[in-house]
Amino acid sequence: MSTLTTQYVQKKIFKIVSQTARERGVRAFAIGGYVRDCFLGRECNDIDIVVEGSGIDFACAVGEKIKAHVTVFKNFGTAMLHFEGDEIEFVGARKESYRRESRNPIVENGTLEDDQLRRDFTINAMAFSLQEDDFGALVDPFGGIKDLAEGIIRTPLDPDTTYSDDPLRMLRAVRFATRLSTPEHSFSIVPESIESMRRMAPRMEILSKERIAEELNKMLMCDRPSKAFYLMDDAGLLPEILPWISALKGVENIDGHGHKDIFAHSLAVLDNVAAVSDNLWLRWAALLHDVGKAVVKKYEPGTGWTFRGHDVVGSKMVPRIFGSLKLPLDEKLKYVKKLVWLHMRPIALVDDEVTDSAVRRLLFDAGDDIDDLMTLCNADITSRNPVKVAKIKSNFELVKRKLVEVEEKDALRNFKNPITGDYIMEVYGIEPCNTIGQIKEIVKEAILEGEIGNNFEEADALMRKTAAELGLKPCK
Repeated sequence: MSTLTTQYVQKKIFKIVSQTARERGVRAFAIGGYVRDCFLGRECNDIDIVVEGSGIDFACAVGEKIKAHVTVFKNFGTAMLHFEGDEIEFVGARKESYRRESRNPIVENGTLEDDQLRRDFTINAMAFSLQEDDFGALVDPFGGIKDLAEGIIRTPLDPDTTYSDDPLRMLRAVRFATRLSTPEHSFSIVPESIESMRRMAPRMEILSKERIAEELNKMLMCDRPSKAFYLMDDAGLLPEILPWISALKGVENIDGHGHKDIFAHSLAVLDNVAAVSDNLWLRWAALLHDVGKAVVKKYEPGTGWTFRGHDVVGSKMVPRIFGSLKLPLDEKLKYVKKLVWLHMRPIALVDDEVTDSAVRRLLFDAGDDIDDLMTLCNADITSRNPVKVAKIKSNFELVKRKLVEVEEKDALRNFKNPITGDYIMEVYGIEPCNTIGQIKEIVKEAILEGEIGNNFEEADALMRKTAAELGLKPCK
């Protein structure tokens, strides 16, 4: 029997699933994201199959037919296999109920209708029938196809019930509205859902930090991530999960002097970075680059608003923010912290004379992350004054050229002092002491100031001169 949606179930796997369902006397359906993305014209290689019966047993039967390895997740009652470039996950149809203190459901076997009722949004509850008699028929009890056309995110059930049962769905609503939006077809969350989120926001406390961070990372990787943060702010979710970003909101006026909205500026910088880089941690750095401004903000009569030291303060806040969200506390944290700390340095070079010494120090501090730092700084130019922007960008190009020139001449990226502590101890026969650090610092500063070249011979000569002035004599 031909249906209007048959073109979306032409993959070989669907015929195999249909045949297996007939042989086993059960009903099977393609459901969720694959169905949604078919109607949006998006490529999708993740296919969810719901079976009225045991999803694991059914997956094993399909796997045997196609000679594919089946991975079983007994704790979740699911199984997964790969076939012709697709990842196919099987689950038994189920109905769920929740305890207030947990987002982990009490699960029972159910029908397709039960399974669709437990879905988060109408656009994710649509299914394609894989039965022979109506193969490809759309099963859409909540009008998901209409919501797709209208670009709205809506829950199948009352939103208070949906979000109270599993508060993570509030973040998923934000993510889907952001990820599915395109310049031609924007998605929004229906007003009753936004109102429900404001009521249910305190329920976020039952979520694990890891799950929250996972959703935030997915939002940050959207084409225009700022939309997610505006939506979370509107829904009252932002203070619950990112109070440091929420604190950047608003413009304060004193004596007729106001400052720009740091929240809006930070999101503009985030979008600018997202337009040129898919580096998740560079996007985190963009989001957090001005996070210290809410702490150091000060009004000074005759001067206006100042944010002195916000780069240093912000960099010190990054470990606390990462720790609270259970984000990685490894090199990724160090990378974001470094970029937040250094993000003012290239701009400062634009305003001052671009000296070799200043460029050497920037290269020394930034190391291999200098290119990402320059990307962040370029994204930080958000002025609405086209003349000012043109001037800054022109000067910025001068800084970039100077970086290339100094790097080629002095090889200071990931600088390592030619003089080591071990070498000083060996030459002068001394034990570890403050004098060693003093000599190394003098050599390093001389290289960065351009007084000597970045090579062992000149560094060794300066070491011996400095050591002699400090009363040290070589033992060989």
